[in-house]
Amino acid sequence: MDPQATDMLSGNVIYLLGAILLIVVIFKGIRIVPQSQKYVVERFGRLRAVLGPGINFIMPFLDRVAHKVSILERQLPTASQDAITRDNVLLQVDTSVFYRILEPEKTVYRIRDVDAAIATTVAGIVRAEIGKMDLDEVQANRAGLIDAIKAAVEDAVNDWGIEVTRAEILDVNLDQATRDAMLQQLNAERARRAQVTEAEGKRRAVELAADAELYAAEQAAKARRIQAEAEAYATEVVAGAIREHGIEAARYQVALKQVEALDALGKGEGNKTVILPAQALEAFADAFRMFRGEGR
Repeated sequence: MDPQATDMLSGNVIYLLGAILLIVVIFKGIRIVPQSQKYVVERFGRLRAVLGPGINFIMPFLDRVAHKVSILERQLPTASQDAITRDNVLLQVDTSVFYRILEPEKTVYRIRDVDAAIATTVAGIVRAEIGKMDLDEVQANRAGLIDAIKAAVEDAVNDWGIEVTRAEILDVNLDQATRDAMLQQLNAERARRAQVTEAEGKRRAVELAADAELYAAEQAAKARRIQAEAEAYATEVVAGAIREHGIEAARYQVALKQVEALDALGKGEGNKTVILPAQALEAFADAFRMFRGEGR
């Protein structure tokens, strides 16, 4: 074989190997990280860097991507744990926690199973927080309980580079004996409220009846007062007439009363014959004369 041809072939092989090596170096030195992930890079087994989303460069053959960590928000599976309230009521609490990894280097080097660790932490915190509250407080202040659990979990997992975004209490279940006791208490409370409502109704009816009687009495008293005022006014008028016209006005009033009495007697039932004494006739005559004189 021609030595010159051999040299050319050897040179081409070297160029080809150089090109392949260059491609390999470029491939090893460039890392494109997706938006939803972070890469943890090690050099000789030690933490070298954390690569964020986009194009990143590392030292070929010396650095390697040891962990690819998702930074998306995660949800732990729904967990159920027993808890005892301060008033010794056994509850079964269903919880769920949402979190995301902010510092992957802490997560991968400080905890092996992050989901199991968070679930265990949440279970302990739920038992501790519910143990501080009575059953009524757990039922009525669920939002406050959730906030307390979230804050406690955040403090516990802070060293793991994790952010707890949300904690939820999905359900709180009671044991059957407690349910039966609460049902009896609820029925008793309903019966008590019904009795109170009935008693309030009877009391209100008595109050209304008393108000009606008082109103009737007030109206009757007002009518009697008006009648008395009218009679007093009439008496005052007669007295004024007597003061102005003297005895004649008094006789005139007496005569009118006698005429009215005889008229009423004549309109009565039974015998229509009326026997009048002579004095009555004279009284009529006097009244007639006075009436004519008054008319003039």
